Amino acid sequence: MKISSKWFSGGGGGGLTGSTTTACAALLLMVLTTMMTPMVASRTPIAMTLEEHISNDPDLSQFFDLIERNPIASSNLKLRSLTIFAPTNQAFQRYLGNKTLVQYHMSNVATTLEQLGPTITSDYDGNPPIYVTRKRQPNGSEDVYVNNAKIIRSRSNVQLSNQYGKKQVLHIIDDVLTPLTVNPSTSFEIYNPDAYQFILHAENMDISQHRIRSFRHKMTMAKKEDIYRAVGGHTFLIPVEEGFKPPPRPDMIDRKVIDGHVIPNRVIFTAPAPLDDPLETLAFEDNLKVTVTFFKQGDGKNAKVYVRSNTVIGDSKHASGAVLAEIVKANIPVRNGVVHLIHRPLMVVDTTVLQFLEHFKTHDIDSHETDDEYLGKPRKEKEDGPLFKFYELIADYAPDFFKTMSNLQQMTLFAPSNEALSHPIVNNFIRSREKLREILNLHLVRDSITTDKIRKNNQNQIYQVPTGADKKFLYFNIITNRYDHNQTITVEGGGVNATIILSDIAATNGYLHIIDRVLGIPYMTVQEKIETDPMLNLTYQFGRLNHFNEQLNKTTKRFTYFIPRDKAWMQWFHDHQGANLNDFLFDRDQSRSVLERHLVVADRVFTMTDLKNMSNDSLILPTVGPHNLQIRVKEEDRTFIFVKSHRMTLGTAEDDYSSSLQSGFFIQWRETNKWIPVFRPDVECTNGVIHVIDAPLVRDHDITTSGSSSSSISSFVTTMVITVANTVLLAALAFL
Repeated sequence: MKISSKWFSGGGGGGLTGSTTTACAALLLMVLTTMMTPMVASRTPIAMTLEEHISNDPDLSQFFDLIERNPIASSNLKLRSLTIFAPTNQAFQRYLGNKTLVQYHMSNVATTLEQLGPTITSDYDGNPPIYVTRKRQPNGSEDVYVNNAKIIRSRSNVQLSNQYGKKQVLHIIDDVLTPLTVNPSTSFEIYNPDAYQFILHAENMDISQHRIRSFRHKMTMAKKEDIYRAVGGHTFLIPVEEGFKPPPRPDMIDRKVIDGHVIPNRVIFTAPAPLDDPLETLAFEDNLKVTVTFFKQGDGKNAKVYVRSNTVIGDSKHASGAVLAEIVKANIPVRNGVVHLIHRPLMVVDTTVLQFLEHFKTHDIDSHETDDEYLGKPRKEKEDGPLFKFYELIADYAPDFFKTMSNLQQMTLFAPSNEALSHPIVNNFIRSREKLREILNLHLVRDSITTDKIRKNNQNQIYQVPTGADKKFLYFNIITNRYDHNQTITVEGGGVNATIILSDIAATNGYLHIIDRVLGIPYMTVQEKIETDPMLNLTYQFGRLNHFNEQLNKTTKRFTYFIPRDKAWMQWFHDHQGANLNDFLFDRDQSRSVLERHLVVADRVFTMTDLKNMSNDSLILPTVGPHNLQIRVKEEDRTFIFVKSHRMTLGTAEDDYSSSLQSGFFIQWRETNKWIPVFRPDVECTNGVIHVIDAPLVRDHDITTSGSSSSSISSFVTTMVITVANTVLLAALAFL
């Protein structure tokens, strides 16, 4: 029907009046609306389906492409209730597998994050489970993982329906899920195997080049099949063929060792693994207690993961201590948990400290080669071992250090991690072979030192042990977290404070601890060192309040700082009745004047050996204050005994005590003529050196006296806690 323009004319000449036109237009609109209503209703789109949601997300394009090319998955998405775990495109870019099984990313029950239980059944052949791990973060939030993939919460819990009204839920994950499948080259068929079936048919499984025949033989001979058939969810650590060489290692693997490779009732994938948390194994009983800890080197998905067994209580056949093994094939899901293939058996202590370092070299092993062929074959260095850089440093610049270690019947090595040796400052020191050798010897103790021994000997004192470096010692400190009460052990050598990040790795001739810094290579200025050293906290607080510390960060000067340890300050005030420590703290002029005589400023630093060699008579050293420091220096041998009460005293060696001959420095200040022991000489810093002394350079009249010593010390402690709230101070006072 053609509508003439006259219908919209407002004039006369046979046209409609204005009011009539308005009425007709309204009537026409009502008619058209009535006519179009059924048409509009029929074309209104229903709510977006999950299929459309996935197809519209550019970050899920690779996953959606797999769905479209899989008829079963595509049909499920259109017709059934589903939970879908969709990897991002970035996850596919990291994925090293040849084939992605999209049905393993689906479950035929719609399940939100809140509804996820310990497992969810997948839609892949045999319906193998997908394992769910919830991991609480320090800030109180919770991360959720499916197998080794983390669910991206902000993009998950998408709940939609398909065109038939079936509920569907989408969770987006940061990794591709990989089920256990058979080797593509075999006609063997098995669906959803448990750990026992995996071990039995490992040659037919798609696990790269790894073989586990020797472990299977040991399991059968020990009649341990049932622990791998056990229902539920467990973590199974299985050493590969390479780990059974050389002999006599296979003979050391018995029933208890096999038990020590199973973590019951915990399914632990590497990404959400509880790091540094000892987990009880099946070999955790009255007379033998073995735990396993997961340990990572590096960050992100490319992190190298290790497991460490720790035989807390051993017996005649199973030595106490830790054994470290690399996970060479991780996160193999089975019907009753997860399998990790490791490069060597746990619990078996059969190498020296030196062999442990060398053992992170590898070569491709032919399964048919003899032990002699294995032992004689050149090895290729393994560049991702936890101590590869340390081994490489020794091999390239100080190979004679290997000979030193091989000649020791008992030793402890504090080995810097790869990350520690990657610090740029390290390169400045390895250029000097002599300095490097001193640094290496600083990491070596000619005795067996475990963390348990450190704890026992660190009660009410600072535990110290001599090192392979001449006149150098290691000093240990234990820091207890006030929230979870976990303990961290630090070790200081040459002015560097390092944390033990992996402890008590057992060897036939001692122990090895991995630390997070290189000892003897200073990282801090004098100011930074005294700020962080719990033994020097009082001197730091004095200098902080009177602004004395501000100069100690300057790198254009060289400082030699004689610093009384906290115990020395407290002892001085205790011995001087009426001396008021609290008044001294807040009398800035008085405290600054005292500190000035402790700080030598020159164009060089003075080690204790330098000072002793400079003169047998008095030395006059320029200080930062108006007066020079006049001292004498002597050195004499001291024998330290660590007695059963764990207190260190001077004396002579007895049969049941460990003793060591140490070289002791003393200084004599002209003003008092008293010989003061140097407790820790030569604490190196980037702009100077610190000598920790056992008494302050203070005359009786230097400090105002008022009130009793006990009340002044109590007042001082109260003031420090309230005004400074310094937890390091509290740790320092614990040693007094």
